[in-house]
Amino acid sequence: MDHSTRPTWDLDVRRRLEHAGRRFDLDIRFTSDARRLVLFGPSGAGKSQTLKLIAGLAGPDSGHVRLAGDTLVDRTTGIDVPPRARRLGYVFQDYALFPHLTVAQNIAFGLDRGLLNPRRSARDPAVLRWMEAFELTPLAAHHPEQLSGGQRQRTALARALVTEPRALLLDEPFAALDGTLRAKLRGELVDLQERLAIPMVVITHDPADVEVLGDEVLQLADGRIAGK
Repeated sequence: MDHSTRPTWDLDVRRRLEHAGRRFDLDIRFTSDARRLVLFGPSGAGKSQTLKLIAGLAGPDSGHVRLAGDTLVDRTTGIDVPPRARRLGYVFQDYALFPHLTVAQNIAFGLDRGLLNPRRSARDPAVLRWMEAFELTPLAAHHPEQLSGGQRQRTALARALVTEPRALLLDEPFAALDGTLRAKLRGELVDLQERLAIPMVVITHDPADVEVLGDEVLQLADGRIAGK
């Protein structure tokens, strides 16, 4: 199949969430070829839920998610590719680093073999390459509690990229950082994306992220696309 004319992202998904007697209906539909796609909106707009549907960490009630013409999930046909098989790098808002593992071991955990033995996989050439790329080599034996906010973010990015993903998904990547560090790391993220030529989806409620990162911006409100 020739995917050259297919949009990078093709989402048409619906999901109903109910909690404590309250209901939230997510209904997201868009296509995009943006290198850096930003989903922008306030807390509770449905941004994180949308990202989870792309990653396979949650499933839609109906609809589909396609990446460059490949179907990741489609409720009509029954296709539902497992999260790891989707080859998507995911960086959580709190980075989700394992406190009992070192920097090198956390990065190695992104590898399939790292799931079984991250300590041994910490010597993998791919792990060493990404530690060097993010200037983490001197911190290889450190644990997350010994790292600054920027170092934790770089470790999380390295863990996401060590698998050579098809796309990178970032959930509020700068929310835990101070203003000066946010500005610095935004620029680093743009440089990284352009160097790797990897599609990226970033969710944020910060207009500064939109200004720097947004090749295309979709505004979300109440579970729907409210504008561009």
